[in-house]
Amino acid sequence: MKPALTAVLAFGVIGAVARAQGPPQGPNPDVQYRLGPDSLPQEGVPKGEMRGPFTLPSQVFPGTQHTYWVYVPAQYDPAVSASLMIFNDGQAFMAPEGDIRAQNVMDNLIYRREIPVMIGVFINPGRRPDQPEPNPREWGDRTTNRPTEYNTLDDKYPRVIVEELMPVLRREYYISDDAERHGIGGASSGAIAAFTVAWERPNQFRKVLSIVGSFTNIRGGHVYPDIVLKSEKKPIRVFLQDGRNDNRGAGRGGAYDQTRDWFYQNVRLMKALTEKGYDVNYAFGMNRHGQKMGGAILPEMMRWLWRDHPVNTDPQDMEERGFHEPKKK
Repeated sequence: MKPALTAVLAFGVIGAVARAQGPPQGPNPDVQYRLGPDSLPQEGVPKGEMRGPFTLPSQVFPGTQHTYWVYVPAQYDPAVSASLMIFNDGQAFMAPEGDIRAQNVMDNLIYRREIPVMIGVFINPGRRPDQPEPNPREWGDRTTNRPTEYNTLDDKYPRVIVEELMPVLRREYYISDDAERHGIGGASSGAIAAFTVAWERPNQFRKVLSIVGSFTNIRGGHVYPDIVLKSEKKPIRVFLQDGRNDNRGAGRGGAYDQTRDWFYQNVRLMKALTEKGYDVNYAFGMNRHGQKMGGAILPEMMRWLWRDHPVNTDPQDMEERGFHEPKKK
């Protein structure tokens, strides 16, 4: 056992009683995290088009359907292949007044050539037609198929993305076949689901964005660090974000359950990925379970995940040195 991980494990035992009593008294740490200019509409920046909602019937989960929206950047050219970024819990990631507002981030970063031109997909968890659509107050844990789809470590949700969603997208948009140009992200259970998609289908998805990921024992997700260490290394890149005041393992009756300590398990996964030599980045702040810090740093997460998109260093290339304007029609 490495010394750094030993210290973390020891803290997990020593701090058990304190954590079982809930978060420390004092100011709400989430107020420290605010959206910056990259997450807000900026004057002069071309806005992409949000299309939808669309309905995707599922054969993988019979009787359910997924609602999704498609972000098409102003710079999209149907004759040129685009990258792809999918966000689970789409309604939360695209909410105009929410904590993330990913469509604004893509508008601003694409315009400044900091990420490639990409199609964005905001997909909600599956639900029966008689069940309500997830919303900012209820993401679907009590009303949809979200717990089963997102937290189970199997290939079913990856099949929804690869076998059901991707063919529909390809009929409408020219999306690159290169797995290096496919990313997927999410928050909480949506984050572990994103990791599962890339883990099960690295030939299709290579970039993972995780905000307060539920790598915990909801349905066995706490075993991912062990799976990573014993498995052959996969060609995926991962950015993990979590906070010291995330859910810290207070179970029923107040007893501490280390397998349901979100921060502890995110640190474990980070260390496993690092030990195995993965391209991994992480940011651990003070936030509670939610998207406050993740939303604030989403632009940096996206820049890092997509840092390998091609650039031209020719000083005479004035197009490359200018903003990425849409093609004139």
